[in-house]
Amino acid sequence: MKKIGLIINPIAGMGGSVGLKGTDGKIIKKAIQLGAKPVTPDRIRTFLTNIEYDDEASFVFIVAPGKMGEDYVKNTTFKYEILGNIEDQTTAEDTKRLAMKMVKADIDLLVFCGGDGTARDIFDAIDMKIPVIAIPSGVKMFSSVFTINPIAASNILESFLEGTELVEQEVLDIDEQAFREDKLDSKLYGYLKVPKVKHLLQGGKKSSGSKQSILENKNNIAKYVIEHMEEDVLYLLGPGTTVKTISDRLNISKSLLGIDSIRNKALVKKDLNEEGILGLINEYHDIKIVVSPIGGQGFIFGRGNKQFTPKVLKKIACEDISIISTEEKLSNLDQLRVDTGDIKTDDKLKGYKEVIVGYDKRELIEVK
Repeated sequence: MKKIGLIINPIAGMGGSVGLKGTDGKIIKKAIQLGAKPVTPDRIRTFLTNIEYDDEASFVFIVAPGKMGEDYVKNTTFKYEILGNIEDQTTAEDTKRLAMKMVKADIDLLVFCGGDGTARDIFDAIDMKIPVIAIPSGVKMFSSVFTINPIAASNILESFLEGTELVEQEVLDIDEQAFREDKLDSKLYGYLKVPKVKHLLQGGKKSSGSKQSILENKNNIAKYVIEHMEEDVLYLLGPGTTVKTISDRLNISKSLLGIDSIRNKALVKKDLNEEGILGLINEYHDIKIVVSPIGGQGFIFGRGNKQFTPKVLKKIACEDISIISTEEKLSNLDQLRVDTGDIKTDDKLKGYKEVIVGYDKRELIEVK
């Protein structure tokens, strides 16, 4: 019988909707004050309810106590055993301690739910002793170790139980303080072993580049978008250097990693969270969104711009969402992705979409 470990970071991703760019350290207190709600419960329930392996008797979950695992498995038909103990307030040290304890209990694979910070904690604890499945639930998920969504994690678990081979995937070290200051500073932290189901793994974030031809491409895209901006329409500009080029050409100071709003080519509000976006939607009648996919991953929603929550996206028509990308970035993607945390919202956003890749130049690509 296979032993499958399960550890959940109960606070992962809570800073996303309130625009805090993370929930590491003391930031969780601020997130709660701003009205942030836990996001891991829905993510782990989606994972568990989509496991469709015929022989449930062939594996048992070895789960962390309470909100770090037990609470979600106890209402299912899966066999499980509880390992260890936790206090009311959990920390990264709990994740590390429980992961090491599970390895000593001879688990065959560890499933964890969290973000880049959780992935680093898991690496610190177990290195590459056993394979993992990483369910994405953080604010920042740039590491390639993560699955594309919780359902993909369910499918990967089934593949592991059937005996698929393993592959090493990157864990990135993101400078948390720099990230909160609107700077992306990342470096390789290590590797974790994962079941080799490449099309269900998100891939690592790749830089959009700074070569002259790429900069020129970004400027041509920005010029086209600006020339076609409509009077009195409020534009919500997503994160990233490609989108930032639009504000740079307008001489507007934009947050690189946040969501800003402009109207009639002037800044309205900067670094918005979900509440701020919803307030603008109620105030202005005409709203459009401009986003760019994450290089190497292809996500347009659900990674790095979690302020665009399902609640927000349900209020925006699909035709009012513009996707922009450099030709180089798009050429390295075979599809775009969404993972908002809400299946109905994801389904609304899927299908073939036009991407602006230059001045009056578009390419068609599928959003999955």
